[in-house]
Amino acid sequence: MSRWRLVPAAAVVGLSAIVALRSSAPSHLELESAWASPSAAHPLGCGEAGVDLLALVSHATLRGVALAAAVGVVGMLVGAPLGAGAALARGRLERAVARACDLVQSIPTFLLALSVLSAVRAPTRVHLAVVFMLTAWAPFARLALAEGRVLRAASFVEAARALGATRAAVLAKHVLPNTVGVVAVQLGATAAAVVVSEAALAFVGFGVQGGVSLGGVLDQGVASMLRAPHVLLVGAGAVFATSTSLMVAGRALDGHHARR
Repeated sequence: MSRWRLVPAAAVVGLSAIVALRSSAPSHLELESAWASPSAAHPLGCGEAGVDLLALVSHATLRGVALAAAVGVVGMLVGAPLGAGAALARGRLERAVARACDLVQSIPTFLLALSVLSAVRAPTRVHLAVVFMLTAWAPFARLALAEGRVLRAASFVEAARALGATRAAVLAKHVLPNTVGVVAVQLGATAAAVVVSEAALAFVGFGVQGGVSLGGVLDQGVASMLRAPHVLLVGAGAVFATSTSLMVAGRALDGHHARR
């Protein structure tokens, strides 16, 4: 049943890709259609300066998911081996990694992003990715560290050591593969958090240039809440659907690994 949890994310990304390929660029403006309600020509209506919300949301969703996937994968590739390796090494390295996770996770990522992006004249998604990656590894490392502490006492790990396997071999063949289920859940949670954080940054004016962001749609919606409430509903719905589907997809990966 866990495979069905991938359907929402696949639907969000697939529909966004289809619309993005078939629609005009989100920068295409029709001034006469500014703040227009949903219609046959514009299924989700129009926003500021007549931009088609369906095209804008589709492009923004794809870019947000791409950013979230990149940050999540890099965080997992850095954090999981670091945490699992520290658990096997024990001693000072284990304590150092645990303290590093405490320190990084005590820093609000949103405030860190605001501080860094405020010093950048024209932020891009590369800047956003770098800022998010500075802290994304810590949750993965903490989960892998906790799981590694359990696995290092497992009988199959002790058997591998008794047969002369090196610490690197034990880590690669026995410990890391058995942390995938726990780490996969964090992958979905991290991706969802990135989508929400990027939208929040764009909403407060620290997003990427060009306005192609779900936060940009929210910003338009708040500014036109009374005369065009559909804009805010579209933006909020897109953020909710994208972040929730990514979270659910992470749970699906956990279930798939557990059956194996």
